Amino acid sequence: MADVLVWVMERRIVLSDRAERLRKELAEIEAEVARLEAAEVVFGQFADAQRTGTADDPAMAEEFERVTTSPVAGGMLLVPHREPDMDPSALPADYQAIMKIVASAPEPVPAKDVSVRLGRGVQPGQVEPVRDKLKHLADRGWLHRTPAGRFTALPQPTA
Repeated sequence: MADVLVWVMERRIVLSDRAERLRKELAEIEAEVARLEAAEVVFGQFADAQRTGTADDPAMAEEFERVTTSPVAGGMLLVPHREPDMDPSALPADYQAIMKIVASAPEPVPAKDVSVRLGRGVQPGQVEPVRDKLKHLADRGWLHRTPAGRFTALPQPTA
């Protein structure tokens, strides 16, 4: 009888863990669906503007230039290119969290380790979004990417 109770308890723990992973995966999927829905709206607005001939409005082009060229603009560039006088507080909160993890690591870290430290897990669907953010940070001068695909913090620039 005790064996059955142990089996039931183990099964409950395994299923609870799986349910938590699935909840996280579902949250990621729902976030992606929301992004795609927003993209559909924007595309629809663009198609309407093209159809009415207002897509090349000079005022919009000027506003776009202003919004996308300033550091930490509310526009398209979520991760600004690192400049000498910038610190990680110029980044969105999720990127700041990644920067703290990488900066506190004694050696170059793989995306999987950063994902685990963020509480996301090691499944490809959990690691790949983190890897993309790490690559963005490296491409924009915030981190260094090693040939092995690991990431290290760069020294803070001195002004």
